This record gives sequence, structure tokens and C-alpha cells, in this order.
Amino acid sequence: MSVKLSQKQIGRRIAELRKKKGLSQEDLAGKINISRPSLTQIELGNRGVDILELQSLSFVLGFSLDEFMSEKFPAGQYSSGSLAPKTTMVEERNSIPYFHVQKFKNVLLYMLEKCAGKPNVGETVLFKLLYFTDFNYYEIFEEHLTGATYRKLPFGPVPHQADAIINKMLEEGMLQRIKTDFHGFPQTRYLPLIKADLTTLKASEKELIDRVLNQMSDWSASVISAYSHHDLPWEVTDEGKDINYELAFYREIPYSARVYDEDRE
Repeated sequence: MSVKLSQKQIGRRIAELRKKKGLSQEDLAGKINISRPSLTQIELGNRGVDILELQSLSFVLGFSLDEFMSEKFPAGQYSSGSLAPKTTMVEERNSIPYFHVQKFKNVLLYMLEKCAGKPNVGETVLFKLLYFTDFNYYEIFEEHLTGATYRKLPFGPVPHQADAIINKMLEEGMLQRIKTDFHGFPQTRYLPLIKADLTTLKASEKELIDRVLNQMSDWSASVISAYSHHDLPWEVTDEGKDINYELAFYREIPYSARVYDEDRE
């Protein structure tokens, strides 16, 4: 029996079918001839779907419109053979990060080589630069750069492994910690005592780090913190909880690194 569905219900059902089909948002958007940001808005329930788009989705994702609008969806079998039965396991992208400790150290050292001399780059700015580097890379390439876990704290996202790693780097003579003031506020700064091992970084990783530094490394702690508070992954996460990398795919301009990347081409 067909039921009246809200935009959010429709969006959730489309997202579920897309993932069962093993398609990325970019793949599905291309197949139905809409932009990826438009598909993102549909899956979030912020944009409606017209009948022609729904017919295209039913063809690509392999469902009948009657089943899709059914109250029992997705409990039943899908009528189209193009979609695997519910019991079939489909391998999906691994959104649970594996933390690459050595890569994190070298990304940190590389960032400090580039911008430790800037008076605004204390610990607060540094942690935000790391966050945007990791989440922008995941959004564009759908794989983790350092795999650091970021937690939502009042002043913005913070890599919660950072303190232990930085303390170890201080002990090993890789970093120097300096306590100072910046415009009347206490500031913790770090200076690199060794060079980053760039052989641990792929060209795409180094290029993205450079892009984040070029965009944000001159921002003050208050500006970059305020900016991070409006980034969707931080905004929709509960206080004190880990931020899910998958939320990067729901960003919009000016936060979407993929949209920015496409606009440059």
C-alpha cells in the first residue's frame, strides 16, 4: 500500500538503495543527470524529487515506484533484478578510520615547516588546519589521509590523539613547545626541530595540505574556530562525540572541498 512520504523519508530510502547498489553520490548523480550537491540535498531531505527524477532513480537503483512508496519498504524483495536482494552483502567504503600515526606526525611537521613562523599559528589554529586537511581529503578522495579521530569540543574539532603524539614528539626532540601571548591571549606554539619525511605523503596529499594552508593558515584562532563551527560535520555532531568522516559528503559551498575542486577544473 502506498503511503505519503516526507522528503526526509524519500531521501533516506534513496541513500539506502544507493549504498546497497555500491554507488557513490557522484556515480548516482551522473547517472540521473543531476549535480552531486543536488543529490546530497535530496538524501538529506532538503530538496524534493520530481517524478522524472524519481523514474530515473527507479531505473538506476532497480526499484518499482509502488515498492518505493510502500509502508513496508525496504522489508520486501526489490522487483528489479538489477538490485541485489536484501540478504546479499555489498562491500562499502570503510568510514571507520585507521589511524596512521607516522603520517600524522609528518603532516604536522610539514604544516609547521610551512607556517610555524606565523604569529597566529598556535595550537588552536594548528588543530583546525589538521581537521580541514583530513576531512577535505576524505571528501575528495573517499579515503583517509591520517585517519585521526576528531572530537567536537566547544572551540571546534580537535584530534583527540594529538596530545599523546605531540608529547612523544617533544620527548624525541622532534618539536619544541613555546608558551607566549598573541594579542593579549595565552598561546601554545610548536616549532619543528626536524624536517617532515615527504616520502610518506602522496602527491595528492601534499597538494591538499598546501591548499588548506594557503586558504586558512593566516586566519586567527577566533576566525578559524568560528568557521569550523559552521562546517556541517562539526555542526551536526553532539558535543563531546567523535565526528563521522562520512558527514563530509553532505557539505555545501563554501565548505565542500569537492565542489571547490570541480570549480577549479
